[in-house]
Amino acid sequence: MSDLDQLRTKYLSGVADAADEAALEELRLAGLGKKGEISLMMRELGKMSPEEKQTFGKALNELKTEIDTALREKKQALADAALEARLQDEWLDVTLPGRPRRQGTIHPVSQVMDEVTAIFADMGFSVAEGPQVEDDWHNFDALNIAPEHPARQEHDTFFMHRAEGDDRPPHVLRTHTSPVQIRAMQEQGAPIRVIAPGRVYRMDMDQTHAPMFHQIEGLAIGKDISMANLKWVLEEFCKAFFEVDNVELRFRASHFPFTEPSAEVDIRCSWEGKQLKIGEGNSWMEILGSGMVHPKVLEAAGVDSTQYQGFAFGIGIDRLAMLKYGIPDLRAFFDSDLRWLKHYGFAPQDVPTVLGGLSR
Repeated sequence: MSDLDQLRTKYLSGVADAADEAALEELRLAGLGKKGEISLMMRELGKMSPEEKQTFGKALNELKTEIDTALREKKQALADAALEARLQDEWLDVTLPGRPRRQGTIHPVSQVMDEVTAIFADMGFSVAEGPQVEDDWHNFDALNIAPEHPARQEHDTFFMHRAEGDDRPPHVLRTHTSPVQIRAMQEQGAPIRVIAPGRVYRMDMDQTHAPMFHQIEGLAIGKDISMANLKWVLEEFCKAFFEVDNVELRFRASHFPFTEPSAEVDIRCSWEGKQLKIGEGNSWMEILGSGMVHPKVLEAAGVDSTQYQGFAFGIGIDRLAMLKYGIPDLRAFFDSDLRWLKHYGFAPQDVPTVLGGLSR
């Protein structure tokens, strides 16, 4: 038997007996590696005569190709066997029902805030934002809130802690989004038409109040704006939000430091059958506060009160969500157990409606 036949038998038998890819790699290096037996024999071709080189070189190349092909085929066979073994051990029953996946849910407060913002956007109001930690001037002074006003006391407002010797002006967790109106007028001047949605904070906690809640305030300043414009805007908003064709609003005289005249706004409704129906019935329900912006507020924001006037209003987003979805307790919005969302029919991509009335 020639040397080439011995090598062929040696390596082909080794390939056939290899139990894994590691054994195959050892054989490849031993025969076809840079220092392998066949590779070393290829180097000897340069010392042979042309006739020997032609004959021996051809046979050597054929052997090299045969061994390389055997190695590749064996490697694929081992991979196929490993896959087959996995399929036998890791089988999957495709007839089983799919595993349920937990789905996120749009929070009713977020959904109502988006909807309210869209309604006012259709009426030409842009969105203005401001800091939730507000300085004393923007939160109170610029809004004509006197130093002795109850809202400026610690039992009503969250004041930020000051280290001893820190003489900076007081800062608070904003008690309303009205400071955003001041900042917007300072930045944009007049005329202006904006809404200011966001979180606000007050020292209050019961079935209808929470220390953190959500407001959206509106502001429109111009040279010819009146209470009639305010009434129209609020009527159009209520029609769109409660999805009714007609609404009746009642303006009751009230007092807010930042508006003059000021008015609480009620909407005609019915609670018959323990369901809220907007736009009909003999009951009235308070939904927001409003009024004409006080001249002192305009001046504080750098707007000439002899040339411009306008209206402002504030709406509780949480309150609107409770009315629309029949949620009786404001504290449910902040409960860590979200099962109540399903109880009130909330699911991803739900669109708020008032069809069939609202459960009280």
